Amino acid sequence: MQCRNACGACCIAPSISSPIPGMPFGKPAGEKCIHLLADMRCNIFGQASRPKVCSDFKADQEICKDSRELALITITELETMTG
Repeated sequence: MQCRNACGACCIAPSISSPIPGMPFGKPAGEKCIHLLADMRCNIFGQASRPKVCSDFKADQEICKDSRELALITITELETMTG
């Protein structure tokens, strides 16, 4: 599955415990990453400074579902179960 245009769910819903450029303590769940652009693309996509957890995430139908809204719900539920 390819990432959905204008989604950004994976940049909002999960917590990220590793440092992110400009966010040295990572980010809490539900907070938008500072690198998420207005068009919902990652400003540091493909750069070495991008956290490994972000680089390792691959869009998947089971997680991303059929819409941005469903992806946010699914990732939030997973975060709640594992957080």
